[in-house]
Amino acid sequence: MSMLTEARSFSIDGHVLPAPPLAPGLYIVSTPIGHLKDITIRALGTLACADLVACEDTRVTAVLTRHYGIKAPLLPYHEHNAEQQRPRILAALAENKVVALVSDAGTPLLSDPGFRLVGAVVEARHPVFPVPGASALLSALVTAALPTDAFLFAGFLPTRTVGRRKRLAELAATPATLVFYESPHRTADALADMAVVLGADRPAVVARELTKAFETVKRGTLGSLAAEFAAGPDPKGEIVILAGPPVAAIPEADDVDSLLIGLLAEHPLKEAAKLAAETTGLSRRDLYQRALELKDDPDDGA
Repeated sequence: MSMLTEARSFSIDGHVLPAPPLAPGLYIVSTPIGHLKDITIRALGTLACADLVACEDTRVTAVLTRHYGIKAPLLPYHEHNAEQQRPRILAALAENKVVALVSDAGTPLLSDPGFRLVGAVVEARHPVFPVPGASALLSALVTAALPTDAFLFAGFLPTRTVGRRKRLAELAATPATLVFYESPHRTADALADMAVVLGADRPAVVARELTKAFETVKRGTLGSLAAEFAAGPDPKGEIVILAGPPVAAIPEADDVDSLLIGLLAEHPLKEAAKLAAETTGLSRRDLYQRALELKDDPDDGA
């Protein structure tokens, strides 16, 4: 018989609270990235109701469940045992159990093997429920003071310079803030490669140990941060690196005139303005007007 029929509870500051029963399925539960109080009431109730909690490291998750008086059974599920443990989780779901998936910190599926489990669960036609909460990605983004209207989470970069620079080159022109996770001992090298490939003047942030006692957020350019981290010891803790979107250089007026004159020699006025707009990113209307002036008075662009 499913454990759903048993009374479940969790405790907050000594107050024991009942956990309402849940429908069977897989629950993707976000947990704190450092500060234990950064967890939702819903997440606590979900973990308390779970017949099984799949987690990266049972020792890490046990700290959280003990803190909140939760007694759900923990099952290790990580990149090294995922193939063996996945059938066990699917079997529990087939028995109409409640299964919770957590990572060591933050939101599951971001740079962990959870996405394969979700794919298998969906394929088996079991329901999947998100239980949102803490995320190092979003925590770093909102404190970085970089544009947030568009951002790209690129996970972990390749560990070697050649692969890392190749990946950065693929992302260099992306019109969004780039967000990376990085290990402490590779932070300096990653920043150095970012400065070379993305541009040393590009605004950037290195966020470390977010929500924890030694939280630090360093802002600057990729060049300045690369120099700072190269000069010091490797940082400790969890690292998030953010690089602002590329800023298109505004061409000089003389360069625009030269471009237009060259295009006017081979194209009609309207087409010349269109091509110049595509090349410079400037307004087609403004370029058309300037091309008209140059056409009427060729000496103006001399």
